[in-house]
Formats: sequence, C-alpha cells, structure tokens
Amino acid sequence: MTETFPNIIQNLPATDVGVEGVNARLLQGPDQQVVFMEFGRDVEVPEHSHEAQWGIVVAGEMTLTVDGRPSTLRRGDSYFIPAGVPHSARIKTGYSDVTLFNQVDRYS
Repeated sequence: MTETFPNIIQNLPATDVGVEGVNARLLQGPDQQVVFMEFGRDVEVPEHSHEAQWGIVVAGEMTLTVDGRPSTLRRGDSYFIPAGVPHSARIKTGYSDVTLFNQVDRYS
C-alpha cells in the first residue's frame, strides 16, 4: 500500500478482491467486512450485485452506476448500494476508499 493509509491499516491482512492492480486490506468483523482499497491503474468493474455496501472515497475519482444511474464520486463523497441492486464502476488510477460490506464472507 502507498502513503494513502497509515501503518495501522497497511498492517491488516491483504485480501484479493479479484481485480488486477488493486491493493486491498481486510478488517474482518463477526458479520461484516471493511476493506481498504487502493487502485494502481484504471479499472472497469462490470455490473454485478451482492449484499449491501457502503463506502467513502479517500482519494481520486470513480464513476459508480447504481441501478442504471451514474454518479461521479471524489474525495469525501460516500455511497450506499442496497442489497441485490445491480451496479458497476469506472475507477481511475490513484483512487482509494474504505468500503463496508454487509457480508461476512465477501473476501477472504
């Protein structure tokens, strides 16, 4: 991870989010997961759905399309995706965020 996140986060276990160029750290709770992500390249995330997700942008820019409605998110913006709602994203190099997944086993 880069300087975006302090050592307390960089020292968390790494997790594979299935996207090349993403460095992610996992904080595992009993019922949910928090993932700290940094994107080292532009990424297109195809449309998909899962349990509810909330996130806040730490740096960079992402265009998030939720249920067919696109929005551009930048530092300080937050978003919520309800469970089962289709969504996709275009993420620019340098983007980082903190994401809470309402799912205990989204990543390992």
